[in-house]
Amino acid sequence: MTNAMTHDSEWPGVRPEVVAEVVSGLSARLQKRLDGAAAKLAQRAISRAGDEWRVQVDEEALLVLHAPGGVIADPADVRCGCLLAPACVHRAAAVTLCPLAEPTDVGEIPETPEPETPETPETPETPEAPEVPEVPEAPAPTALTPPELAAARHLHQASCALLAAGVSGAGAVAQAELLRAAHRARVAGLYRPAAAAVAVVTRVRAARSGAPDHRLADLVAGLRELLGLTVALTMPVTTPDPAPLAALRGTARQSYAEEGGLRLYGLFAEPVLTATHAGAVSWAVDAGGRLSTVAEVTPHGDAATAAPLAVGAGNRTVRLGDAALSHREFSRAGLAVQGATRSAAGRLGAGASVRAVRAAGADWTAEPVARLWSEPPAAQVARALAAQELPYECRPAGSDLLFLDVTLLGAAPTGPGGAPQLLARAAGSDLVIALRPGHEHPDLAFRVNLALLATAPGLRLRLIGRLERAERPELRLLAIGTPPDTADRPGPDRPGPDQPGPVRLALSADWAGRANLGLERLQTADLQTSHHPAGPTTELPTAAPDGPPVHVLGRRVEQTVTTGRSALAPGATTAAADRSLLRAAGLATAAQLLDGLRAAAANQRRDVFGRIVPDDHDAFATAWLAAADYTEALATALCSAAWGADGPDEPTPGA
Repeated sequence: MTNAMTHDSEWPGVRPEVVAEVVSGLSARLQKRLDGAAAKLAQRAISRAGDEWRVQVDEEALLVLHAPGGVIADPADVRCGCLLAPACVHRAAAVTLCPLAEPTDVGEIPETPEPETPETPETPETPEAPEVPEVPEAPAPTALTPPELAAARHLHQASCALLAAGVSGAGAVAQAELLRAAHRARVAGLYRPAAAAVAVVTRVRAARSGAPDHRLADLVAGLRELLGLTVALTMPVTTPDPAPLAALRGTARQSYAEEGGLRLYGLFAEPVLTATHAGAVSWAVDAGGRLSTVAEVTPHGDAATAAPLAVGAGNRTVRLGDAALSHREFSRAGLAVQGATRSAAGRLGAGASVRAVRAAGADWTAEPVARLWSEPPAAQVARALAAQELPYECRPAGSDLLFLDVTLLGAAPTGPGGAPQLLARAAGSDLVIALRPGHEHPDLAFRVNLALLATAPGLRLRLIGRLERAERPELRLLAIGTPPDTADRPGPDRPGPDQPGPVRLALSADWAGRANLGLERLQTADLQTSHHPAGPTTELPTAAPDGPPVHVLGRRVEQTVTTGRSALAPGATTAAADRSLLRAAGLATAAQLLDGLRAAAANQRRDVFGRIVPDDHDAFATAWLAAADYTEALATALCSAAWGADGPDEPTPGA
């Protein structure tokens, strides 16, 4: 199942529409040979001279990729010296191997800030302009135009075909067809589904190449979002609502609103590391308690150096006005900003009119920062889960972050396969939370810091983490700090006078009582232990409590994405066992959806010779989407229940 991205670090980026056009120019015979040709080309040596990448295909044919700025933006920039060029398999194999140049994961890569505009000098007096009659704004369209509808249907058909093929069958031709449909959708103004399609192709490539950052759950979520968008856009609507239609279309770029003066207090900074980009993002809170971000994220061409690049970005200067402080410094300082602009997702603009000077920061236990920890954990989780239903560009900044005071319990073999996990108890409650690294890459400091913290049971922390949706409380730990002093308030999280003193955080003065766990490494000296003898250890849970067998349906949903439509053709015994297990657990809707998914997968006509007649896979994709949506809703409800938040009952098929 080898595919592109085997040697992504050596190849330039390519625009998705270039891939679509070059591959579509191949004959049907050459399209069948494309995956094999790409695998062979990936083994060839590639050299670079300026903006040109060269590959010697054979003794006579030289492949030249012209990529100004590291990106191939035109099919004519891919030239081959063989006799079949330009309709040769070498050109198509080359663009298949190149990583997609566009940011494809809007959940991880911040949007580009708005372009800088020069300031207009003020004039003392200006003549009054003649009155211009107001022109009423044109009403927002309430239905797709014919070109938009045709583009949405094309994208839906390509998405259904890719789902039916699965990762194992979605070769370069299927990927290029989805990219061609995505480009058509973007030209028609359907920006959100187009971006979702490019993200799916990127994740399919990562899955086929065995990339270390591949997560099947991300690919399932991407396909679910893409199919959900195309179904919503192409279904007949009798009473259309312009607001949802605008949300389905999306926008070409983030819009920024004028905010005037802002007083920002640095909160923490974290590394950003994806298959194509690396950098750092700083989080800040203003006087009103609203979160904002400033990012320094750039493309990387070498996966081996991407993690050091992300860590090094923490020492780069924050791009906001004339402020001369790094992201790590900003996480402990403040900024006074004039002429500020901010997107709906909380991204601060860096236009030429923005002015910023360094100001004093605020401790996590002082206002306005401390109010982030005043909300109960269950309410924070409810807020985070509700925000997941919104498009990424509409989610408030930090909607998935949790701010908690905890006491570490120590490591326990509660992870998959008995892997050790760091457990903590939320202050003032019996809620036990599993803490996981903010990012799994071994070259980032998250894992090392988590291992050190696991050696300090009893340590009280004020932490910031990202909610991990699971059947038990889980967090991706991002930053820690010194909790409020509770020496005068004995309680379950504070030992009495006759008990041994706990471990406490003793960070250096320049860290201002907090640590960015992805950018900075804790030392043993940062955990100061008491000289009192050790007290009795707390009995830790050894396994997560058994929940409903959601995995039965979820596993079939994931197997479909991996293997395609053929994955749902088990024997009658397996189908009956799955049905019985789900119904015994009270998940009758899940059993019904799984039966419907299997029936749709098997419902294929055959010709007189017994061969399967190809169809548009629409009915199968609809059944899969219903099952995937149900699994998503049930997982959200279980996560909400685990944290003690109010959650819905078992979702219905139409939910």
